[in-house]
Amino acid sequence: MTRASSLLAWCLAVGIAVSPAPARAAEAPFEAGLMRLAEVLGSLHFLRNLCGEKGDQWRVEMEKLLESENPAPDRRARFIASFNRGYRSFSGTYTQCTPSATAAIARYMKEGETLSRDIASRYGN
Repeated sequence: MTRASSLLAWCLAVGIAVSPAPARAAEAPFEAGLMRLAEVLGSLHFLRNLCGEKGDQWRVEMEKLLESENPAPDRRARFIASFNRGYRSFSGTYTQCTPSATAAIARYMKEGETLSRDIASRYGN
């Protein structure tokens, strides 16, 4: 009987060890767009201030996004990481406003507008 119990315990242990990890909840179809929007806001926050705009307009927009989404802590951390990634991607490159920084601002303004409009029209209430 002891041998059968040991064998059963061993089989259970092996079964637990090789079973796949629980699947993460499926992401909403708009999740990637929202994370990209957070990254764009971070980029704009850096670039617009670099090129003369003073203030926190783009950080405030990010706060509004977080408020409207009311994400769980792990998802909130992903939003913040995306914003910071956008900010850092340009802070390591530009130390002064240049024509290419101005062009990047225009591109990111257009991309942010497009993302916002597309997400709202496809998935908004």
